[in-house]
Amino acid sequence: MKRPLPVFIVLAFGLSWAVALPLWFGGGLASPLTGVLATLMMFTPTAGVLGVWALTRTPARSWARETGLTLGPDRRRTGLLVLAAWLGVPLLVFLSIGLGAATGVASLDLDGLSLLRASLEARGMDVPAELGAVAVVQVVLAVVAGPVLNAIPALGEEWGWRGWLLPRLVDGNGVLTGLLLSGAVWGLWHAPLTLLGYNYPRLGSWAALFFMGFCVLAGVVVGWLRLRTGSVWPAVVAHGSLNAIAPLGLLLGDAAEPPNEVLTGITGLVGWVLLAVLAAVLLRFVSVRPPQPSPEPVA
Repeated sequence: MKRPLPVFIVLAFGLSWAVALPLWFGGGLASPLTGVLATLMMFTPTAGVLGVWALTRTPARSWARETGLTLGPDRRRTGLLVLAAWLGVPLLVFLSIGLGAATGVASLDLDGLSLLRASLEARGMDVPAELGAVAVVQVVLAVVAGPVLNAIPALGEEWGWRGWLLPRLVDGNGVLTGLLLSGAVWGLWHAPLTLLGYNYPRLGSWAALFFMGFCVLAGVVVGWLRLRTGSVWPAVVAHGSLNAIAPLGLLLGDAAEPPNEVLTGITGLVGWVLLAVLAAVLLRFVSVRPPQPSPEPVA
């Protein structure tokens, strides 16, 4: 049990189940604790990283560099990919919604915003007269501020999955296999929530298996950001932006025919196609390895 990988997996997965157990014994996803516990669960991969750090006793500065907490060897590249993730994730989300409507698997109501209206009414909130303006403001705030507001919980996951785990899987299995394996582990880790129908309520417990497909594809793209820069921060921004934007995209649908989250949206089959194409392009045409720092001159 002293090997780093088993320690990481036991802590990340064991603590995630421990955090989610109140949902299993107290109303499932309908519990008022769902949001709090789901957020708390996001920090369990960080607990795994800290457990491995305690085991290896690596100096803090070296550990930060090895696990991607620095900006990597090329700060300009990292900054550009942070910006690309910040703007690119919303683009992918809304493109997936648009493609779903164009292919007939989703119906949008951009004029009346009936699904957004119904969502507000279901929560007992007053529906503003200028609902369209409110929707635009919400989207803009989610795009601009979402990665910042979600940065800490997103780092809670990304320091584990992309910061520590991914480079080790790549070193032992090659780039593509390592990326696919890390995405599968990431998807499986969500099981305490997805077995309850999280993200795909109409699938019930089958949501756990379905969500793994999304995580494998999204994990390739997000993992590419980590490998390309040597830094975890572009992945943190991508993850934070995804969590902020993805739910809003589906609320553009028609209340009379709500979007099927299995088919449309970035986590649905339409989104899978977009992610697969993007992943293939990135891996085919852009090296994933960050530039290596120049050796210091010998005195």
